[in-house]
Amino acid sequence: MIDIEKAHEKKDALYEALGNLDSLLIAYSGGVDSTFLLATAHGVLGSRVLAVTATAPFYPSREVREAIDFARQRGIEHLMLPSEAGHLPVFKANPPDRCYHCKSFLFKKLKEVAEERGIRHIAHGANASDGDDYRPGKKAAEEAGAIAPLLAAGLTKEEIRHLSKEMGLPTWNKPSMACLASRIPYGEPITEEKLGMIEQAEAFLAAKGLVQLRVRCHGPLARIEVDEAGFSMITAAPMREAVASKLKELGFLYVSLDMDGYVTGSLNRALKK
Repeated sequence: MIDIEKAHEKKDALYEALGNLDSLLIAYSGGVDSTFLLATAHGVLGSRVLAVTATAPFYPSREVREAIDFARQRGIEHLMLPSEAGHLPVFKANPPDRCYHCKSFLFKKLKEVAEERGIRHIAHGANASDGDDYRPGKKAAEEAGAIAPLLAAGLTKEEIRHLSKEMGLPTWNKPSMACLASRIPYGEPITEEKLGMIEQAEAFLAAKGLVQLRVRCHGPLARIEVDEAGFSMITAAPMREAVASKLKELGFLYVSLDMDGYVTGSLNRALKK
C-alpha cells in the first residue's frame, strides 16, 4: 500500500521542479514511467516539451506504436529517432555493460537533437524503485547530464502507477517492458534474428492473454517467465501445446517455463556468482 498523501506531495514537488525548466526533451519509450513524466511535463510546460522515441530492432514495436498513439492523442510534439546502437560491435558482443554503451550512444544523439532545437534539458524516466537492480544505462544518462525528475521527486513505481490512474493515463497498469536485448544472456551474441524471434514469441503470448511475461533466449531454448496469474493459463493443455508449437515454428528447438515465474532482470543473476 502507498501513502496517497505522500504520493501527492511528491507529485507537487515534481510539478514545481518541472516548472523551473524553460524547455525539456524527454526520452520517451511509451512505458509507465516515461508516459507519466511526459504527461506531467506537458501539463506544466506545454509546447516547450519534445518527446523523442528511439527505434531499433531491439525495441518492442508494439511499445513504439503505443508511444506514437499517446503523443498524437495528447497533441504532444513527438520525434522518432532511429538508433544505430545495434550496429556497435560492443552491443552485438553483449557484455554485461552492453546497456551502458547503448544508452551512451542514444544520449549522444538526444543531446544533438536538443542542441539543434535549442532545448536546454534532457530527461529520462528513472524512478526511486530503480535502484535495486544492475542498471548500467543509468550511468550513461548521468554522464550525459540528463535529469531524472521522477527520481529527484522520490516517486516509486507503485506511486507512479497510482498517480497515472488518477490522471487517466492508459499506461497505469501496463506491464513492465524492456529492451529485447535484455532477453539474451550476457556473452551470447545479439542478432536481429534472435530479437525477431523473441518479439514474435512475446507478441503471441500477449495475444493469448498473458500479461506480465518475458521470453528469454538461451541459444535454441526459449525460457518463458510469466506472473502468477499466467501459470495456470500457460500450463493448461490447449495453451501449452499452442505455445510450444508456435515458438518452435519461430525457430526455437526447446520451450520451457521458468518455475520462478517473472523476475525483473533475471539474467543479472549471472553477475552475482
